[in-house]
Amino acid sequence: MLDTRNIYPLSDFQRNAKEFISRLKESQKPIVLTVNGKAAMVIQDAESYQTLLDELKVVQEQINEMKLVALRRDIQVGIDQIEAGEYTEYTEETLNEFFDDIMSEGRRDREQAA
Repeated sequence: MLDTRNIYPLSDFQRNAKEFISRLKESQKPIVLTVNGKAAMVIQDAESYQTLLDELKVVQEQINEMKLVALRRDIQVGIDQIEAGEYTEYTEETLNEFFDDIMSEGRRDREQAA
């Protein structure tokens, strides 16, 4: 969450760039620059930005690992069900109905989430 005390007009930044840069390096907190009263950009010191990128990379790797674990688990469940004879054989017609049902459920879930 950006600190609302760190919001400044772009014109202030342009007039006092050296002061802003010193403040950014010292606080290591980003600032928001506005144009015509609207947020236009966020400025951050390079070290803090690199730290943010590094943390994001770690989180992305963790998410990917969790997805892989879940996929392996789901595949194993499917294999176990097939081996136990717990499956349904579909014809082309019934398979199309099955897919239509899945699509309908997905649309309904998205509508409820909105």
